Amino acid sequence: MNDVNNLITLGKVGSVYGIKGWLKIHSFTENAEDIFDYSPWSLKLGGKTQSVTVTDWRKHNNGLIAKFDGIDDRDIAQGVVSHEITVDESVLPELPEGDFYWRDLIGMAVVTEQGYNLGEVTDIMETGANDVLVVKANRNDGFGKKERLIPYLFEQVVKTVDATNKQITVDWDPGF
Repeated sequence: MNDVNNLITLGKVGSVYGIKGWLKIHSFTENAEDIFDYSPWSLKLGGKTQSVTVTDWRKHNNGLIAKFDGIDDRDIAQGVVSHEITVDESVLPELPEGDFYWRDLIGMAVVTEQGYNLGEVTDIMETGANDVLVVKANRNDGFGKKERLIPYLFEQVVKTVDATNKQITVDWDPGF
């Protein structure tokens, strides 16, 4: 059993496909098929996890389907629908110096180049055009702002990411 705190969510099990236990897979990885590069998988629902082995997978229409060891019929497969697909963070590849995973930004302080504390990154939204940092202030910050959406545009808006000190410096007007 993996430590739940070290599990990274890479996708979600969708609906049952067919009668032989295949399942639709919703991948959260940048390239959908890359989800199958990581193993072993654990399926998580609530606080419970169970390990599974993918025995086969393939592209189907615009999505992915997979077969798990020991799940050979539709009724058994129904029992894992809606489970999150997780892996231990240790199976993720090490990134080059200066690169980081989005999850590493959560909890970082966000400050302007002038030193004004805008708050902390609580989430990251994908918008298609660019990703957006969701930054929440601990209090009403004098500008009436408790939450800001700051585009993650490196060099334009995001000037530095200091993983050691858990701080992101941005060129951003606190009034926005």
